[in-house]
Amino acid sequence: MSAHCQLTGRKPGFGKTVSHSHRRTPRRFDPNIQRKRYWLESEGRHIRLTLSARAVKTIDAIGIEAAVARIRARGEKV
Repeated sequence: MSAHCQLTGRKPGFGKTVSHSHRRTPRRFDPNIQRKRYWLESEGRHIRLTLSARAVKTIDAIGIEAAVARIRARGEKV
């Protein structure tokens, strides 16, 4: 599963881990990605989305229909 959010477009960030001796090694900051299943009333079917935790809260606020419209506007298939 790729670590990117379908709604917000959130992707991993990259940086360095700095040890006590100040030696730097590469690391990756992954977003909190969840797979959620929603009922899409307009199409009469369930959809499964890969979302960040923030996107789940956004869907709670704006509704699944508006969220799917945003995802499709970005060019992603739902």
